Amino acid sequence: MKLNFLWAVIFTLCLLSCSSRDDDSASSNTIDCLNLGTEDLTLTIQESFTTLPAKVSVFFKVNDNQGGPVPGLNASNFRILEKGQNDDCFNEISSLESSATISSNAQIFVTTTFLILDLSNSVLATSLPELKTASNSFIDNVMPATPQDAFQMGIYWFDGEDILHELQSPTTDATLLQESINGITTDISNDPSTDLYGAVIKATLLAENTIETFEAQDVFASSSIVIFTDGTDQAARYTESEALMSVNNASDNISFFTIGLGEEIDQIVLGRVGTEGSAFAGNNDDLIAVFNEVSDNVSGQANSFYLFEYCSPKRDGSGINDLLIQAIIDEETGIITTSFDATGFTGGCN
Repeated sequence: MKLNFLWAVIFTLCLLSCSSRDDDSASSNTIDCLNLGTEDLTLTIQESFTTLPAKVSVFFKVNDNQGGPVPGLNASNFRILEKGQNDDCFNEISSLESSATISSNAQIFVTTTFLILDLSNSVLATSLPELKTASNSFIDNVMPATPQDAFQMGIYWFDGEDILHELQSPTTDATLLQESINGITTDISNDPSTDLYGAVIKATLLAENTIETFEAQDVFASSSIVIFTDGTDQAARYTESEALMSVNNASDNISFFTIGLGEEIDQIVLGRVGTEGSAFAGNNDDLIAVFNEVSDNVSGQANSFYLFEYCSPKRDGSGINDLLIQAIIDEETGIITTSFDATGFTGGCN
């Protein structure tokens, strides 16, 4: 996600950021001098910026090499290394002396989960009570017990119509979400068919629009789409290739998950749609466990974004400086590199 982060009063020049795998500001030879070894974690910069008198902030995501989220990190999990115009290699900056912190994302980051439910006739006739229980458990696991602005969820449903029906618009209130689930009745649908591919396409567009809305407000945003179905696409209004194209062309800040129930699902198709994870329940009794499995992954994705900030020792006149952040979790490591302009930097930042 690229933002024109216009906090004109408190922010100075934006940094030029990139991954360590294609970084132009720090050559591979310069990084090699650190003997960092194999990277086990993937760090991806979303945005970076500076704040006078000398604060450097980097907003990024951490995943393992299988694409799984890495939540729960704190400042002690990171090393800060800088390279200025007089340095041959990066030098580590003390996290204590630099006041390094992992700050709250609430003011600059919102993640929205879209729970998309198949409410075609087969679900309503045979699985509705179990689906309600599993969905409520999903809400409990994903949404904070106390509402937080950074976490919201919306619930939508599909049948055979060319519509993604809204059950509950995105909200931070878990009670409203569960009330909407509990209010589903067996006569909610007017079309017994299943427009699965249409639901994928429309849910992706909904998530894209939500992210764009937050970006326009200078807020970082991500979304998770979780699609539940007990069958295959029957409406044939859209093609499989169109649905997969919408997934593959979606923003990098959208994660896709699928949940399938019963023997009539196509696990291969659901696996292709659920790029971050797919789970399958053989029968109604397995639904809660499967929904809980996916909820753990969704929650992890939302909590794998970090705002890392520190007070740089570089000062006005040092020009463009290279920055390397290394994440360390037990024996696993990963790095990101970027650069920042120290113009105007002085001492005294908190």
